Amino acid sequence: MTVASVRVTPAVVQRLQVPVQVLLYAALFVFAEYLVDWLHLPLPANLVGMVLMFSLILCRIIPLRWVRAGSRWLLAEMLLFFVPAVVAVVNYAQLLLVDGWRIFAVIALSTLMVLGSTAWVVDKVYRFEIRRQKHD
Repeated sequence: MTVASVRVTPAVVQRLQVPVQVLLYAALFVFAEYLVDWLHLPLPANLVGMVLMFSLILCRIIPLRWVRAGSRWLLAEMLLFFVPAVVAVVNYAQLLLVDGWRIFAVIALSTLMVLGSTAWVVDKVYRFEIRRQKHD
């Protein structure tokens, strides 16, 4: 009796791609927490994890295609992660009645600042890429 060799089909690989990549992000975060505790860094573990991931991608230790699908899924489902925070705000109705306008002003101003700085950086990078392509 011969045993059939197990073949992993592309559909199975594609279906497992996002969970495996999200697990990679989680493992990197746990490692970053360990580093922060071990080295007594005054930084949050998520920031250290982002720097680690960026370094791994930049040094081509982890190819970008290995993390692209997981990051796209996380970005697409980001609103789901904020639902508990929005529901928690309901518990502070009195605070919103008293200082709600200040809170919303800070949110609006900070959002505009982030959008503006992002647009500025994208514009600078775009112009740099155009100049680089003209010289090549």
